[in-house]
Amino acid sequence: MKTYGLIGYPLTHSFSKSYFLNKFEKEKIEEVKYLNLPISSIKLFPDVILTIENLAGLNVTSPYKELIICYLEDLDPIAEEIGAVNTVKVIYEEDKRKLIGYNTDAFGFSESLKPLLSSTITNALILGTGGAAKAVAYGLKSLGIKYNFVSSQKKLSETNILHYSDLNKSEIEQNLLIVNATPLGLYPKINSKPNIPYEYISDKHLLFDLNYNPEKTLFLKQGEKKGARIKNGYEMLELQAEKAWEIFHL
Repeated sequence: MKTYGLIGYPLTHSFSKSYFLNKFEKEKIEEVKYLNLPISSIKLFPDVILTIENLAGLNVTSPYKELIICYLEDLDPIAEEIGAVNTVKVIYEEDKRKLIGYNTDAFGFSESLKPLLSSTITNALILGTGGAAKAVAYGLKSLGIKYNFVSSQKKLSETNILHYSDLNKSEIEQNLLIVNATPLGLYPKINSKPNIPYEYISDKHLLFDLNYNPEKTLFLKQGEKKGARIKNGYEMLELQAEKAWEIFHL
């Protein structure tokens, strides 16, 4: 029996396990199981996977998409460029287990975003600077959209990172796509939202939230009130999960 799993912490409301169990049942995929593997420190990762027999693949979620890289034997070129991994393929060579990192978040994001794009969207703000934000940046780059990250801790040495205090009327009006790649607004902390000046959002804007629970985060609700188009991250998650499954079986 092949075993798949999800690495992250916490995993109380994780997407992957329920998605893949439903997939296994719907598509009559047999001799497989899927485990949630919550680890409080990435240092526990090697010991945890040693206990799993017939491990075939892993999904990786917050907060380990970047930290897991040093525990892998190889990286796909896209994951290497992004600097974050959300999919780990496991292969066996002469009874030795080899872990290879991939990133399917960028694929899921760009494919989910494409139908909503127009010629007016040429610049974007990415709220956050973590692994998910890096995947978003790669996706935007592949679509020819310029971007800046927005961080609560401005790194002065990096020119494309703004601080939330930099987001004035001009910045908001110039960036018609705003992507929330932070956990702000995610259940159970549904009353939190990124600290941007929502009063400058207009019907020309598109707000994309990588979070999907709740269906409309406070970030999306604020945008909708101002007439902006909105989309959550559920389709992105489905697309990245299917891409991960494809990678597991390359």
